[in-house]
Amino acid sequence: MQKLETSLVFQASMIIQPLKFPEILICCRYWMLEIVKGAKEFNIPTIRANRKLVGYVNGGLQDPSALIFVPDWGNEKSQPLSTKFNYPSLSGIYRTKNDDDISKQITSVELTRIFMQRLKKYNPVLEAAVTYTEESANQQAKDADKLLAREVYLGPLHGIHYGLKDIISVPHYKTTWGSTTFKDQVLDTKAWVYKRLKSAVAVLVTKLVTGLLAYDDIWFGGRTRNPWNIEEFTTSSSSGPAACTPAGMVLFAIGSETVGSMTLPTAHCGVVGLRPTFGSVGRTGDKLGPVCRSAVVLDAIRGNDSNYLSSRDILLEDHFLVDITKLTVGYVDDAEMEVFVHVLESKGVSMVPFKLNYTVDFVQGILDMLAHFDEWQRSRKDDDYKSQSQWPPELHRARIFPAVDYIQRARGRLIREVRDSFSVDAFIGNAADWERVCMGNLVGMPVIVVPTGFTNISDPPCSNCLRKIAMTTGIYLPLIRITSCALALAMAYQSVTDHHKK
Repeated sequence: MQKLETSLVFQASMIIQPLKFPEILICCRYWMLEIVKGAKEFNIPTIRANRKLVGYVNGGLQDPSALIFVPDWGNEKSQPLSTKFNYPSLSGIYRTKNDDDISKQITSVELTRIFMQRLKKYNPVLEAAVTYTEESANQQAKDADKLLAREVYLGPLHGIHYGLKDIISVPHYKTTWGSTTFKDQVLDTKAWVYKRLKSAVAVLVTKLVTGLLAYDDIWFGGRTRNPWNIEEFTTSSSSGPAACTPAGMVLFAIGSETVGSMTLPTAHCGVVGLRPTFGSVGRTGDKLGPVCRSAVVLDAIRGNDSNYLSSRDILLEDHFLVDITKLTVGYVDDAEMEVFVHVLESKGVSMVPFKLNYTVDFVQGILDMLAHFDEWQRSRKDDDYKSQSQWPPELHRARIFPAVDYIQRARGRLIREVRDSFSVDAFIGNAADWERVCMGNLVGMPVIVVPTGFTNISDPPCSNCLRKIAMTTGIYLPLIRITSCALALAMAYQSVTDHHKK
């Protein structure tokens, strides 16, 4: 998606600025030849319809101005914010002898020591953590234990240890953005998500690797490795959160995603990752979402961030109370979906074949076309048009139309296409499918990545080889569907499998 976005912005920018470089000129001439070659294949009504995208103040398609991206364009009905989840109680908890397998019955200070040890032990191999927030973590842990001693319990994240992707600012600690240029940068601001977790008395123990300027898994200190197979890398920029969580270096982490930055590495590393409904988690100080083994993290970080214009109160039902037997879930034609489909069917979910229809390439075609005709205009060939009241003024408007605004309005059309084709409550498919990742991010579609098993790294299997290939499935929701639907389906699958516990 990052490549797609770069391509779209680059081509759109040619509409509103002169060519400056020989390389760009060569590319433009190549595109011109390709478009001229296939011009006879263009459907004239389609061209005229697409022309409205720049020919009318509102885009000709009732799209709003793209000052703020809100994926439920056209759906004006507001939704109230739900109350907090009601968590089921656990019984029979005991303190284990092994520090690697602790389940409560331990102080937060003790946990801080254990996680710091694990971070320092495994980070030289995985290269997943940038900064240890040891001093702050010790103080936060002491405060958490003092509250418990006074019988003040502030929720399921009370005294629980986590890490933040290193584009999320925390006072007094570096926020490097994965770049050598900013490796000593300290921002004196508290990210909204950090403030939310601090109010839940969660304990921050580390800032985790982000790829260089939130792109890919390469950063100034190296390249983050997959804990299931250290010969491979994590892919995409939320590499630190995706690697540290399954390695047990933190109990949960917060990553971010513009295009696949969290979906892809969590799928690669076999850990649950949630890209929530757009706007449900504030991103001041940096779409944020949890990488974890439990949905309670989303409950803590969701809410309206007054400093983030797209943030809003979104209805989130308690996923413990969702009746999945009333849901219809689609599945795409992927072989690896068979087991997931069988499990959900056994839980009473209605499973049906599904295909999401949309014209994902229509924006690319329009931009290519306008870039081509813009060359004609700048060379005064538009004077040859028989009807001077049609294309010439359209092209003049295109030159002064901001590229970003143009693309956002085209994005609105794609959003409606996706919404109109959604005939199910959710669908399951390959979480790492590149086109699906791109489309989902463009329209703001929520998705949760669910571990579904492992395959051997060699065939036939090596008897003494511990390396594995993680397998995952994505649960995708329509734009206006609440995230709790995906959480309930994931919980139903995990209730009869144990892949997420490994």
